[in-house]
Amino acid sequence: MVNNVNTLTLTLPDGSNVSIEKGRTGYDAAGAISKGLQKAAVAVKINGIPMDLSARIEDNVSFEVITIESSEGKNIFWHSASHLMAQAVKRLYPEARYTIGPAIDSGFYYDFDMPESLSVEDLEKIESEMKKIVDEDLEIVREEMTRDDAIRLFESMGESYKVEMLREMDGASVSLYRQGEFVDLCRGPHLPRTSCIKAFKLTSVAGAYWRGDEKNKMLQRIYGIAFPDPKELKKYLDLLEEARQRDHRKLGRELDLFSFDNEVGAGLPLWHPKGAMLRHLIEKFSIAEHIKRGYKLLTIPHIARADLYRTSGHLDFYTENMYAPIKIDNQDYYIKPMNCPTQIRIFKTSIWSYRDLPFRAFEMGTVYRYERSGVLHGLTRVRGFTQDDAHIFCREDQVRDEIKNVLEFVFYMLATFGFTERNVYLSTRPEKSVGSDEHWELATAALRESLDALNVPYEVDPGEGVFYGPKIDIKIKDALGREWQCSTIQVDFNLPERFDVFYIGKDGQRHRPIMIHRALLGSLERFIGILIEHYAGRFPLWLAPVQVMLININDELAEYTRDVTSRLLQEEVRAECDIRSETLGYKVRDAIAKKVPYIGVIGAREAESDMIALRTFSDKNSVSVKVGELIDRIKKESAEKK
Repeated sequence: MVNNVNTLTLTLPDGSNVSIEKGRTGYDAAGAISKGLQKAAVAVKINGIPMDLSARIEDNVSFEVITIESSEGKNIFWHSASHLMAQAVKRLYPEARYTIGPAIDSGFYYDFDMPESLSVEDLEKIESEMKKIVDEDLEIVREEMTRDDAIRLFESMGESYKVEMLREMDGASVSLYRQGEFVDLCRGPHLPRTSCIKAFKLTSVAGAYWRGDEKNKMLQRIYGIAFPDPKELKKYLDLLEEARQRDHRKLGRELDLFSFDNEVGAGLPLWHPKGAMLRHLIEKFSIAEHIKRGYKLLTIPHIARADLYRTSGHLDFYTENMYAPIKIDNQDYYIKPMNCPTQIRIFKTSIWSYRDLPFRAFEMGTVYRYERSGVLHGLTRVRGFTQDDAHIFCREDQVRDEIKNVLEFVFYMLATFGFTERNVYLSTRPEKSVGSDEHWELATAALRESLDALNVPYEVDPGEGVFYGPKIDIKIKDALGREWQCSTIQVDFNLPERFDVFYIGKDGQRHRPIMIHRALLGSLERFIGILIEHYAGRFPLWLAPVQVMLININDELAEYTRDVTSRLLQEEVRAECDIRSETLGYKVRDAIAKKVPYIGVIGAREAESDMIALRTFSDKNSVSVKVGELIDRIKKESAEKK
C-alpha cells in the first residue's frame, strides 16, 4: 500500500473519517461527505474553529459542516445579510457611516449614523439595491491586515466609528471582509458570495444610541431577516404578522390591562382594573401553591441601608443596575435591586437547628433596577417589577433534593399556565465572580445531578452564572415557538458566608447553610407580557379578568341584569354587565373584541325564568342555563384551571 502524502484525513463529529486532497477548501470537504451537505453549508469548523467555506485544509483535522439549520449557521447567514444591507445603504447614502451590524435571535440589524431619517419607503429602496447586489454575485473575501493599516484604511474612508472600535482592540492584526467596493471590519466567517442570500426583508427602523449610551449620538438601526429560500421567508413573515397581532403592548391597550405614562416615568407600568385582576389571580395561585409546599411568606421594605448591599456584595458587583442612593438621617439608603439580602436578615433573627432546615422563605417581592431607556420594552423590560422570589436555607445533604423539588414545582407551575415546551440551561461560573473553586464545583455538581436525576435534558451555558453561584435557567416556548427566559434556580455559598449565616449542627457546633435562590415565573410583569402574547389575549377561564359579560336586550331589563351581575360577584364569579343603550349586536361584538370567555344575554323570557342565554366568544350558538348552573359551571371550570 502506497501512502499518499497529499491525502488528508478529516475526523467528523460522529468519529468517522473522510479523506481529501491536501489544500482543498472547506467547501470541497463538505462535498466529500455528501452533495446535499455541501449545498446546505454556510461555513465549516476546522479543529473547532468556525471558518469560511473557502478556508484551505493543510493538515489532518477535526471537521464539521455548519448549516443554516443550526443556530450558529443562522448567525453566519444573518450576519452576511447585514453586510449586504450595509453595502446597499452605502451605495444609496454615501454620507452614511456604519457602526455595528450583528446577527440577533430574530435576524440582524445594522446601525448607521445618517443625516436624514429613514422611512418605510426608504427600506424598500434599500431592499431593491440589496437585490441588485445579490444579482451581481459578488465574492465575499476575507483579508487580514495590521491594526494600524486597518485604522488608516477606515480613516481614509471617513468611517470614524470603525476607527474608534479599532483603537480599542487588542492584538496587532485584524480581519476584514470585502464584497465589491464594500469592506467591513469583521471576525467572520461569512457566506462565500452575495448570491447565497436568496430572500430577505427589512422589517423596521428604530433609533439606537451608539454603544447603548444615552450620552452618545442617536443612530438609525435597520432590522431585517434573511433566508436561503423565499418559502422560508414567507413563513417567517406570516409568523411575524401573527406576533404583531399578539403584541402585548397592543393587546394591553385594547383590553385595557395596563398603560405607561410619561408623567409617572418610563418602564413603570400602571395596572388598570382588568390587568390588576389578572395579576392578582396569578399571585393568589402562586402564593397558595407555595404554602402547600411548606414555604413561609415574608414581606420586606422597598429600601434598605447601603451597608446591607455592601455586605451582600451588590455595591461591588451590581451598582450599574442600582439607582442612586437617597439620604435618610445622613445615611445612604438604596431602593432594593434584590430581595435576598433582606430575607437573610429575617433568617438571622432566629437561632436555627439542623432539624429546622430546610427553611423556605417566599414573597412576591418588588425590586427596582436601572434599565437604559433604549432597552425598555412594554412589560417584558421594565424598571420596577415583582418576582415570585424564594430563598431556601438548607444543609449540604439537602441541596439536591431541594433543587429537584424546585424543578418539579417549576414544571408544574409553567404547565398550569399552558407552557409545556421548554429548554433548560445550566449556567456556569462567569469571569466576574466570588467564592472558592471548591464551592463553585460543589454547587455546579448539585445542579447537574438534580437535572440528571429527573432526566431533564439541558445545555451547558458556559460563563453565564451569576457572580455568587451557578444557576439553572428555564426558557419556555410560547404558542409561536418563541423562547422566553422565566424560571431560574441558583445555588449560593457566598451570601451565607458574607452575612455569617449559620445553624447548629448535630455536633452542637455552628455550620454554614447553603442558600438556593429561585424564581418560578420570574418577573411577574414579564410573565404577564408573555402570557398575553401566548394566549393572544384570550385567557383561559380561570385567568380571565372578566369571566362572563351579561348583556340586556332592552333598557327595561337593565336593573335585572345588574342584579344578576351582583349575584355572580357574590359567588366570586368575575362578572360585568353591559347595560348601555346600544343594540344587542353591538354589545355582543364588543364583548367578543374584549375576549370575554362567556357572554350571557338576558331578555324578557330569561328574566322570567332566572335563565341566561349563554354563548362563548368564539361560538355564535347559545344555550339557556339557570343562573345557578352558570355559577357552578364557571366555578368548576376555574377549579380545573380551564
